[in-house]
Amino acid sequence: MFISHKGCYNRHVWLLFAQNFHKTTYSIIPITPPVYYNNQKLNELCKSGRINEAHHLFDEMPERDDFTWNTMIAGYANSGKITDAHKLFDETPKKSSITWSSLISGYCKLGNEHESMRLFYEMRYQGYSPSQFTLGSVLRMCSTNGLLSRGEQVHGYAIKTQFDANVFVVTGLVDMYAQCRRVLEAKYLFKMMSHGKNHVTWTAMITGYSRNQDPLGAIGCFRDMRAEGIEANQYTFPSVLTACGEIMAFRFAVQVHGCIVKGGFAANVFVESALVDMYARCGCLNDARIVLESMVVDDVVSWNSMIVGCVRQGFTCDALHLFKKMHTKNMKIDDYTYPSVLNCFASLNDANSSKSSKSVHCMAVKTGFERHVLVSNALVDMYAKRSDLSCAFAVFGNMKEPDVVSWTSLITGYTHNGAHEQALTLFCKMRISGIKPDQIVTASILSSCAELTVLDFGQQVHSEFIKSGLRSSLSVDNSLVTMYTNCGCIEDANKVFASMDVKNVITWTALIMGYAKNGKSNKSLIFYNEMIESGIKPDFITFIGLLFACSHAGLVDQAREYFDSMVNVYHIKPGQDHYACMIDLLGRSGRIDEAVELLNNMVVEPDATVWKALLSACRVHGKIELAEKAANTLFELEPQDAVPYIMLSNLYSSAGQWEDAARIRRLMKSRGVSKEPGYSWMEINSKVYSFMSEDRSHEKSDLIYSKIDEVMMLIREAGYVADMNFALHNIDEEGKELGLAYHSEKLAVAFGLLELPSGMPIRIYKNLRVCGDCHTAMKFISSVYGRVIVLRDSNRFHHFKHGVCSCGDYW
Repeated sequence: MFISHKGCYNRHVWLLFAQNFHKTTYSIIPITPPVYYNNQKLNELCKSGRINEAHHLFDEMPERDDFTWNTMIAGYANSGKITDAHKLFDETPKKSSITWSSLISGYCKLGNEHESMRLFYEMRYQGYSPSQFTLGSVLRMCSTNGLLSRGEQVHGYAIKTQFDANVFVVTGLVDMYAQCRRVLEAKYLFKMMSHGKNHVTWTAMITGYSRNQDPLGAIGCFRDMRAEGIEANQYTFPSVLTACGEIMAFRFAVQVHGCIVKGGFAANVFVESALVDMYARCGCLNDARIVLESMVVDDVVSWNSMIVGCVRQGFTCDALHLFKKMHTKNMKIDDYTYPSVLNCFASLNDANSSKSSKSVHCMAVKTGFERHVLVSNALVDMYAKRSDLSCAFAVFGNMKEPDVVSWTSLITGYTHNGAHEQALTLFCKMRISGIKPDQIVTASILSSCAELTVLDFGQQVHSEFIKSGLRSSLSVDNSLVTMYTNCGCIEDANKVFASMDVKNVITWTALIMGYAKNGKSNKSLIFYNEMIESGIKPDFITFIGLLFACSHAGLVDQAREYFDSMVNVYHIKPGQDHYACMIDLLGRSGRIDEAVELLNNMVVEPDATVWKALLSACRVHGKIELAEKAANTLFELEPQDAVPYIMLSNLYSSAGQWEDAARIRRLMKSRGVSKEPGYSWMEINSKVYSFMSEDRSHEKSDLIYSKIDEVMMLIREAGYVADMNFALHNIDEEGKELGLAYHSEKLAVAFGLLELPSGMPIRIYKNLRVCGDCHTAMKFISSVYGRVIVLRDSNRFHHFKHGVCSCGDYW
């Protein structure tokens, strides 16, 4: 067959092509489907928060796969549009574990416990297995909301599914237990992690220690973290700095500050804020100010910390200056700023501060922060401490839902300002409103009970406090001791004292004073010696109690020893009350000249209390000339006080100088001085009954006067003789005796005999000092009727039993 050259060439070319085709590599460019590009764009829009654009793209997509649906659900959930996320979840044609986790995560972020847990359980019921991220989301919600029980359920599931070895899940568990104040469980899980701890795990544990008032644990954990070679970050440093501030671990905190600078976190606003707070808590205000001034961003939290630091250190003017500067900078003052500033005004009482405090109040009203509980509480507290109870009550009245702090601030304010009856009324209203009292308000209301000597009410408060299960505090225990001693229940006070684990000088002083006022001065001295042996140093008030005890037991030599030790051993400068006790003691003991000498050599100017002690001694021993000098001095010191007029008039009456007594009473009247009427009161079944001399206004006055006639007849038969020296009116003998019989304390004891069951002590309180005749009569009544009578006058307690008084007739 003939073949041309051209045909031969073509055949050769095709042979070469055929031989080399298999050796050639070709790049095949795939055609990318549109869904891939759309998914990528959808993911970017959702992550950047442009959820409306993502929604539009989702609707326009002609084709969607699982990734599309999951991405859109997660986008809705993360942007807070949980309703849209749930609606899309229901429309999803094919659900997976990721689909469920995305929706659950959204509910968890919103803190919706019910729906989060319902979906979590339903997911498992539908046969889908939660992932580590599902468990992490649920645990984070439990941590934030303090849902310990829910967290424990998730922990149980993690153990069953072997997720308890997953670092991500264990870190969530550590954080959950720590935030729910179960730091021991958190610590156990943390230590059980043999490996794989990352900076998140360490930070969770450090934060747990710090927030559970274990600063040493936080610092130790931070040290261990550094030793393991794990670097801290902007979330770790604030927690460890807070721990340092709690225990004022300044040197360690400075080292942490060095780590912050080396790590490049010195410009982080959260770290800077923690540094300001730490330095302020450690009392290093200059260092705190340096950090504050170096901050690029004016962070309100940092400024608040600085203001709080100044307030704690007593630099109220600096704190107010910082507040003004914040206002000048147009910073966003919040509900944490106002309380600190208002706290400054609580300790200032000048006219300028009063005007400024009202200005800050107006600012809080204008900015809408007055309605915030923290600010309202601070306002109530500020006005109460400034003795402006009407404003405090007005702010309190405008609060929608006052909490225990609101009530405590108001009640404590009334107590500290001497409005004890109103304090008790407010306490009752607080209980009716359903607010449970805490230690602070309990201590305050017990102080009011002590001042009003309302034993029944005080016992109810004590009982309710025990039932509440609250741990007792030193302030509550001290108030209980004071309340029981003031009400004449010294045995109960001693029981409270014996049950206390911690005692301070206030505790010991309350009991020392209590025994002295209840006629057991020797016990007071014994407790003082025990206090010294326990290592507690006496203070200014302790020595008043000691000298009072000596004064009411005639212990002159011991009193001089205590007075000398106060000055020379404890270097306490004597005050007016110390001198008054010494002069009263010397006067009672008949050493009037020594009392005058001590008064003339006082290191402080004698006040009315001292002169009254001398005047009282003159009345006891009939020193009319010296009494006139003391009374005239008192007329100048306290011209509107009726006591010196009455004491001098009574002295003249006792000496039979009726014209002089009448002259003093006319002088008193011409000067517009009014005498406080003497009255007695007693509490029966939580109701207070009061009596005045020859008072017939009581609803049972006929029975009372009939009873007092019976009482006087029986005690006369037992040997009682009326002491006419205490009948201070110039009338006949029969009139004097009747006047003495109808003294307020005798009417009260007659009412007690009528109303109280046999065997129950009769407790009577009097605003003035009990007269000698009534004192004698009470001894006879206690013997004739076989009753214990406890009478507290303006000076001390008298416990009458079997015809004997605890004061030993020395009062």
